[in-house]
Amino acid sequence: MNIFPTQYSLLSAKALKDVIEQKYGFHEMSCRLLIHNVSDTYILENETSRYIFKIYRDAHRKPDEIKGELELLNVLRERGASVSHPLKDLEGEEIQAFNAAEGTRYGVLFSYADGEVVADMTDGQLERVGTEMAKIHQITANLELSHPRGEFNLNTMLTLPMKTIKPAFKGLDKEYADLGEVVNLVFKKMEQMDLASFGYGYCHYDFLPKNFHFQEDGNITFFDFDFAGKGHLVNDLASFYVHYFLQVLFNRLTQEEADRAFQVFLASYRKVRPLSSAEVNAIPYFGFAWWIFYFKFHYDHFEDWSNFFFGPKFIKERVGWLKKWMDWYIVK
Repeated sequence: MNIFPTQYSLLSAKALKDVIEQKYGFHEMSCRLLIHNVSDTYILENETSRYIFKIYRDAHRKPDEIKGELELLNVLRERGASVSHPLKDLEGEEIQAFNAAEGTRYGVLFSYADGEVVADMTDGQLERVGTEMAKIHQITANLELSHPRGEFNLNTMLTLPMKTIKPAFKGLDKEYADLGEVVNLVFKKMEQMDLASFGYGYCHYDFLPKNFHFQEDGNITFFDFDFAGKGHLVNDLASFYVHYFLQVLFNRLTQEEADRAFQVFLASYRKVRPLSSAEVNAIPYFGFAWWIFYFKFHYDHFEDWSNFFFGPKFIKERVGWLKKWMDWYIVK
């Protein structure tokens, strides 16, 4: 029987459980879908153990890119960073292949990050985030992986996204023009920075609280390095500040409270790794670029992600957020 062309399948949790048990020597595991998103995440558990199994999509990550992510995680773990890491099967393989409806999909079993997400962090937790992020950057600075990962630069963060998302602004010409003016301003400001003096290496590029868990004893584990790529390390500090922008935007914190919390984080980071005042001053600009980069991501993966919220309402709201970011943080 011919299979009708498919762009995004959903693999059976029951069938995955059987395959994973056989390949990894597990017994009496349960398996359920945790997230159906840009990739699919399943949780496997029994009375004593828990694991995460991630199924990638070819449209999002090619095999070499997956190998790059796993290589990075293995380096981080070997050098003492607290990260969720890939696990090998009984034959020593980290990547599994599945003949899905749309073609081959690849899966990886990861250690489980114990603990939970904490959005309203204490000073002690902020200090831990700063220390551990700095440790990760100490490892990734000037690191060169043998497998390719994307690069975060002015083109990939600003120029290319603006070209890509233009068709989505049909009928929203003013919004696109307004956004374009701001992007040009940020581009010129960043172009004038002494970027060669900034720390450079592999960034996580999504350092939001949803991607690290705190345990009761205060330990922290980072996960979801799906977007990890080469770039200025200040990108990670900027993505962490996005959390505080959203906290202020939704009236969960005052700007003063958000800034104080971020300063606690920065002070802790600086105890482990040097950070110039120029890099700190650049955080708002790299944060703006972060938003533009992910604007492109939302557009690119609208269909495959079942991203039902991407449309005129989403675009207008997001442009409004970006205007607030400019008004609050960037000197024109």
